Amino acid sequence: MKTLRMLVVTVMAIALSSTGVGAASATGGGIAAGCADAAHAAHAAHATHPAHVAPGAASARRAAGEPVTVWLAGDSTMANPGASAPCPVGWGSQFDALFDGDVTVRNQAVGGRSIQTWLYESNVSGTMGSDGECVLTSPAYSARWQAMLDAATGMKAGDYLFIQFGINDSSPTCPRHVGPARYRQLMTMMARAALARGAHPVLLTPVAALTCSGSTATRNRGFVDETHAAGAATGAPVVDLQGLSVSLYNSLRFCPHNGDFGSGPVGAFFCGDRTHFETYGARRIAALVAGDVRRQGLPLAAHLV
Repeated sequence: MKTLRMLVVTVMAIALSSTGVGAASATGGGIAAGCADAAHAAHAAHATHPAHVAPGAASARRAAGEPVTVWLAGDSTMANPGASAPCPVGWGSQFDALFDGDVTVRNQAVGGRSIQTWLYESNVSGTMGSDGECVLTSPAYSARWQAMLDAATGMKAGDYLFIQFGINDSSPTCPRHVGPARYRQLMTMMARAALARGAHPVLLTPVAALTCSGSTATRNRGFVDETHAAGAATGAPVVDLQGLSVSLYNSLRFCPHNGDFGSGPVGAFFCGDRTHFETYGARRIAALVAGDVRRQGLPLAAHLV
């Protein structure tokens, strides 16, 4: 009997040991397969949406529901209104109201700036070099761009950077003048700086002024091709704000126009000229940008109200 009991115990131990090893192997295989599937999914997501995933930033992605900062860089058509003057009102000042409480808009647009004077401020001289570009007296960035780049207080993983210039850049004289190649270079640099921090750049063509060809509003700004080229170089999405704004002006039947910007529907939209906005106009332009964010399926659209 003793021998029989020992034999039974031995058989049971062998059976349990085999089951345990098999279970462990199955579990290990599941983990390996899961990792492979996750890696494949991550690769597919990157290939499908290169604009929304920065190199090396996957581990720094923001958790769902965590606050997002939207940084704005641009000129007067985007900037907040001055404290003493109700007009002009840039569309960026109306952008925050279109999002839920998890989004904070930091509007760093400044009136009168080209992309180069925004980046380098007083270090852009009034002298044009032999290459046709304004000479930099120093490569030091402006305080506003340095603040955005600051690791502690600037752009974080999951943030957004919206960049819109191209209105003052067409000036023939320095310091505001920027040539097409230089414009593309600087916009590409800004987009890559955002990507390096795990943030998402969004590039915008310059918003249109109101110009009419008979009863039709027309495009009138440059640097459109350069903006798309910077988007292609970095994988950043491009909002064609020029095309969207022209379509809006046509839907509102702003043309033909007699040149009076102080009355009627045009006077309620523009700030005494064909370029800058009253609050109503700024709200309509901000809505165009938000609508294209939704149309393109950018993750930020989840926060639109």
